[in-house]
Amino acid sequence: MVKISGHKPALSPLEQAKANPLMLGLFLPIQSGAWSPSTAPRDTSWTFDYNARCTVMAEELGFDLVFGLAQWMGKGGYGGEMKFREMATDPLLVTAGLAAITRRILLVSTVHILYGWHPLHLAKFGATISEMSGGRWGLNMVTGYKKSEFEMFGLEQIEHDHRYVMADEFVTMMKRLWSEDENITVDGRFWKMKEAFIAPKPAGGKCVLVNASSSGAGLDYAVKHSDLIFVTSPAGANLDRACAALPPHTARIKQAAAAQGRDVRTLINPHVICRETEAEAWAQYDAILRHQDPVAAENFYRTFTGGDQSSWKAATREEWTIGGNVHIVGTPTQVVEGFQRLKAAGCDGVQVNFYDFLPDLKFFGERVLPLMREAGLRLDQPLATAA
Repeated sequence: MVKISGHKPALSPLEQAKANPLMLGLFLPIQSGAWSPSTAPRDTSWTFDYNARCTVMAEELGFDLVFGLAQWMGKGGYGGEMKFREMATDPLLVTAGLAAITRRILLVSTVHILYGWHPLHLAKFGATISEMSGGRWGLNMVTGYKKSEFEMFGLEQIEHDHRYVMADEFVTMMKRLWSEDENITVDGRFWKMKEAFIAPKPAGGKCVLVNASSSGAGLDYAVKHSDLIFVTSPAGANLDRACAALPPHTARIKQAAAAQGRDVRTLINPHVICRETEAEAWAQYDAILRHQDPVAAENFYRTFTGGDQSSWKAATREEWTIGGNVHIVGTPTQVVEGFQRLKAAGCDGVQVNFYDFLPDLKFFGERVLPLMREAGLRLDQPLATAA
């Protein structure tokens, strides 16, 4: 039998990622329109084939991880003529497919764990993808917050802080299934298991866990369980405002983790528009705005800045139309300078997205990554892996 991807690296995928001065991830466009409700010309596609090509290129360039978000939308997505994000594949299944065509890169799936899952299901599925990938699977363990999504599953929306009480029980049970060698019985408040067991276990008895919560209850949950925490700018997408606001925010996260004896790394999501000249980069920024789908852009903005989800409220409608959490627009040198500023503000990594993913990613690899290495943000080469 030919072994496609299940080799054992010299270091764990997480250790390899942490070895870089600035971790580097790619936010996969597994929803139609990706992050930008705009019809400006591009070839970006939600399809598995397109995302596989992005992932393979990212791995070849030395990226540490790829990540896909999850969503549950009604017909038409966010609306407008483009039906923004109506088409959306499932990140858990996408990463399972990507496991077979990659060898080194970490593959992170988002799962809404309160939408009808049982810890035993996800523990088994996650351990399976971990085995398929040689220990390279990670889980972004989110609760969900949109009333419409809960209702799709026949559920009532759960109160904000109570969601994290439930999620803590779920993840604790899942982690026990990954790490303990005997049958497990749990009579929990929300889930029960009797003589439950899974094998094989994931490598090292654990999978990489990720979260993006920043509220009081959410942060307690995130630092207790997460290896990586996705942070958002408290001041919107403007880089100057973001870099001024981020230091106390990232410090708070790391202090909360240290209080629980945990070492977490923080990553932020920049939308990168990079061209040879600053004028060309800003021309692309303006083109995205000029071709916005106004209905989709308005619905997208209001969905993420409304409700009880607080992380994105400072972003403006224009910033939401461009997409991403922080905008870095300019020449390759200016992009690297932006990354340096984010690192100085307490971000241990960046998880980038683009407007036109494949050509923008190729340009990033050719023009930005060499400068990142020169600046000491990235190792000269990806760490070696054992055969």
